[in-house]
Amino acid sequence: MISKSAIFAAWLASTAYAFAPSQIQQYAPHRSKDDSGTIANRLSSPSTNGSFLYHTGKSQTALGIATSNDSDLLNPTFVPSKQMATTTVAAVPKLAQRWRKSTKQVATLGPASSSKEMIEKLFLAGADVFRLNFSHGAQEQKKELLIMIREIEEKYSHPIAILGDLQGPKLRVGEFSDPGGVFLEQGQTFRLDLDDARGDNTRVMLPHPEIIEASEVGHVLLVDDGKVKLTVTGKGEGYLDCRVDVEGKISNRKGVNTPDSVLDISPLTPKDRSDLEYMLEIGVDWVALSFVQRPEDIEEIHRLIDEKLPEGSFKPAVMAKIEKPSCFIGNALHEIVRLCDGIMVARGDLGVECAPEDVPLLQKQIIDESREQGKPVVVATQMLESMIDSPTPTRAEASDVATAIYDGADAIMLSAESAAGKYPEESVAMQQRIINRVESDAHYRNSLTQNQPAPKNTPTDAIITAAKQIADTIKAKSIVCFSLRGSTVLRAAKGRPGVPILGISPFKETARQLAISWGVYPELPQTGSYFSNIVEEELFDYDNSISEQATDDFNLVLRNACRAALKKGLVSDPDDLLVVTAGIPFGTPGAANVIRVVPAAGPSCWDGQCRID
Repeated sequence: MISKSAIFAAWLASTAYAFAPSQIQQYAPHRSKDDSGTIANRLSSPSTNGSFLYHTGKSQTALGIATSNDSDLLNPTFVPSKQMATTTVAAVPKLAQRWRKSTKQVATLGPASSSKEMIEKLFLAGADVFRLNFSHGAQEQKKELLIMIREIEEKYSHPIAILGDLQGPKLRVGEFSDPGGVFLEQGQTFRLDLDDARGDNTRVMLPHPEIIEASEVGHVLLVDDGKVKLTVTGKGEGYLDCRVDVEGKISNRKGVNTPDSVLDISPLTPKDRSDLEYMLEIGVDWVALSFVQRPEDIEEIHRLIDEKLPEGSFKPAVMAKIEKPSCFIGNALHEIVRLCDGIMVARGDLGVECAPEDVPLLQKQIIDESREQGKPVVVATQMLESMIDSPTPTRAEASDVATAIYDGADAIMLSAESAAGKYPEESVAMQQRIINRVESDAHYRNSLTQNQPAPKNTPTDAIITAAKQIADTIKAKSIVCFSLRGSTVLRAAKGRPGVPILGISPFKETARQLAISWGVYPELPQTGSYFSNIVEEELFDYDNSISEQATDDFNLVLRNACRAALKKGLVSDPDDLLVVTAGIPFGTPGAANVIRVVPAAGPSCWDGQCRID
């Protein structure tokens, strides 16, 4: 007699009992007719290619590719005839259990993480997104990193997002006669002008006429990240007279911040335009725009991307870096979030141009606005700064990371910690530890529930809201969303459900872009579309597996959901339930008008019984 554990092991090596309706079949043991019409009890047995097959007379359906341990446990005795047709529902997952977390991790690559071995370590330690900082290094180096990331993605059959970060304008003073710079004393007068002569302790060149034009008496200028503070006391043609309010040393080409002024300059320098065109050529998934001052800056980069995007290429998502006080004037923040695809809380420059006590409040405001509009939001800068040189963070840094997670951020980012620090892998692992700890806290779930954005009055939002409620009621293991461009998945993530969101798209680019979103386990199809004339092997080719034919498109959609849930390690029992949403007719962007509760065993099964031919 076949043991229940053996039957369960056979199921774990598969994704689903995916058969067309005909007669009722219980999970154990398998009952099938042989060629003579007699009934025999048989367990799934191995084929010569390693598949475990369910036999139905002259035809048979593979339950999956089993491991050697599965084979030993099952101890099969039946060997199929070579004339029998073999089809495979799924291969054994390469990475059956990834990380049980909802908040995503962004890791910046640099000198400390430029090898394929280290990038793979960061991925396995928890990184979901890799940031390529175009402020440093040659363009060709970024392409080499991108290629290595894509190879790791293929190895683990898991989508990895690549974020290209543009440098933006750098506003700096000129040079001084003394290479060591000058010391400015509190209360003294200091002039900034357009004269290209080398500076001294009374004046220096400011090669940015737009700053002189935009500044008014009383405006503050910050030099060298705020180490020196100047207040404008007078202005004339091509110069500003300033009072030194915070004394300090100024040396060649130190940066200047203008917290009180909106400058009439583009956020895209000639270097940025060249870098953006290169990003579009190599195929990054996200583009981060620096120096965003107003909504028109987002419109400008969208126009440039549309103009420069190579024919047939997938348009990258645009992320606005909020680092200027002008983003909070009027309804500017609302419009910036509306126009872009994601937001980064760039606390470095934001912390220079805003009062330190304001930054935590602004962080919460940005996160709340992004969640309200259903856009992913990343909290960045100095999260684990001490881990550049230390294997462990300070307790204040751990608390800072936890605060961003409690606030509801989609992702948290590492900069120099993973790019140039001594402990890049440990930094990523530490972030993951903090994420896991916070997300296991009841206060975190309560906080997300209390700050829940209201759904819009649309059929899609109604379906997603209902799916969340159903999943909570029946204790489903996952909500599965089929989506063309990711909009339905993003609406599910906006609701912060209590179970993982399995996002399945026919476009690998969409799956990669979704990797940054809260709670989303994106599925990486191979190519093609499941919306018309569906051939599953063109979509999900794990270890060259092939699919049985479905009786209709929707049945195949549901079977793909079961396969993907097992592949991601989201289900562990045939009776585990999935709440599946899809849009009919297939291929309609943004449509979600169907909910189906499906057991992990497949759409033809329910309560321990399956229909088979």
